[in-house]
Amino acid sequence: MQLLLIIMLEALHVLPPTFWLTALLICAGGASAMTKMRAGIGLPMLTVLGTVTSWYVGDAFYNDYAQNHVLLFTGDLLESAWLQVAWFVAVFLLLAPMIHRSMNHSLQERESFVYQLMKTGADDFRLQLRFEKMFWGAAVIWMVLVGIAFCKLGDQMFYYFFPYLGYKADPWGRGRLGQGLDAVWTVAGYVQMFVAMVFGVTAALARRPIVRNLALIGCVLLWPFYIFDRVRNTMLAVMVPGILAWVFIRIRSSWLVKLAVLAGCFGLINSWFAFVIANRSDTSIVAAIHGEATSGMQESAKTAHHEGMNMFEELCWINQFIETGAYNVNWGKRYFAEIVNPIPRTLWPGKPMIGIDYAAARGQSGSGETDNTDASGVYATISTGMIGQGEVNFGRFLGPAFAAFLMSLWAALLARLDLRGDELGNLPLYALGLILTYNLGRDITLITLYTFFFGWGVVWWVNRRNSNNMTRMTRNNRSPQFQPGRQLHPESKAAS
Repeated sequence: MQLLLIIMLEALHVLPPTFWLTALLICAGGASAMTKMRAGIGLPMLTVLGTVTSWYVGDAFYNDYAQNHVLLFTGDLLESAWLQVAWFVAVFLLLAPMIHRSMNHSLQERESFVYQLMKTGADDFRLQLRFEKMFWGAAVIWMVLVGIAFCKLGDQMFYYFFPYLGYKADPWGRGRLGQGLDAVWTVAGYVQMFVAMVFGVTAALARRPIVRNLALIGCVLLWPFYIFDRVRNTMLAVMVPGILAWVFIRIRSSWLVKLAVLAGCFGLINSWFAFVIANRSDTSIVAAIHGEATSGMQESAKTAHHEGMNMFEELCWINQFIETGAYNVNWGKRYFAEIVNPIPRTLWPGKPMIGIDYAAARGQSGSGETDNTDASGVYATISTGMIGQGEVNFGRFLGPAFAAFLMSLWAALLARLDLRGDELGNLPLYALGLILTYNLGRDITLITLYTFFFGWGVVWWVNRRNSNNMTRMTRNNRSPQFQPGRQLHPESKAAS
């Protein structure tokens, strides 16, 4: 903590005026977003601003701006990069409310559903009925996935449920370049992530003991698949929506208590992430838990530095490469590669790869024969950051503005889910979307959002299934005295 404080004080002395402009815009934007909480757009805007703060402003303090950034780049380049971050924030603050009003004009009379829940809790009978229907639908889908996993894993199935007892058995694993049925297994993996998240939200908010206990059992069986892995963003997507639902909706105490509980959860997650970072390169996480990590690894877990928290640095590299001609703006090709990513490579062998050109510019390319590169020709891809991604696509001025436009669309979509939060499945989707917003800070990509969109498909299927069930019940219960407008069951309105 002392070292971090020293680094922050050193950074404050060398930060340029454009940094303070950026900080001022973020603070002003946060205050403006707070006034829009009831309208639904406020919390998504705060989440995007928090994402910018974490990945860009946080980079300056976390990665020693005075001893890293200042030594790597010229003062003019640093000022230019901060100005691009400020430009992104300014465009986002302008566009997000406008796009929200245009996209959600028919819902303008509604109040934020999440805002209401935070005040009243989730005890409403109709709301609980929707939670249960969503849970049962997710449980049915998981049973299908478990059946497929058993066919693929066979006698390894035990380690699918209990990876901490030996190793992680992954039925959905694949290489970077997909082939054959890899696209199917990828879809199954993303759907399973959504199911795991629904179990967490249900365990946090369900009131009926049997539903809550079954959801907890689902978490115990499914969450270890992600917790004992190496990928931090999937851990966040699976666990954090349930934690937030429990803290801000289920716990009916003062804000001081809520924040204290949230801080405790954050501390536990951060400690686990530090352990994962210290051990994931040289051994498996399960092996490290069983004491197979070296003493050096165990010691480094105490002081582990979170890798990849350097999106401002990447923005500076992009600026420098464009200035020197080492990298050329691709005018939308990177975004195009993101859009067509859902097409299986089996159907389109020449499908463009994402981020390979930038990885090569950052020195990650190789021959692929005598080194550790794969079929893509690089050792690893490197995230550009959501602002840098806009820049590699459309240049140093239009790029940040276009990235802000995309994040404004995303914020308006989340606001729509919030305003329609009383509908089946929208609340879990909204919670997941807020968490994935943070992951979008590394790149605005469908790879991050697949869990959300496949989850949307699950919600559509559950809604359709319940609608068909209600139609059959209506036909079976018709009598000569039946009136078209009559309500057959007390909960029929909730199921519609």
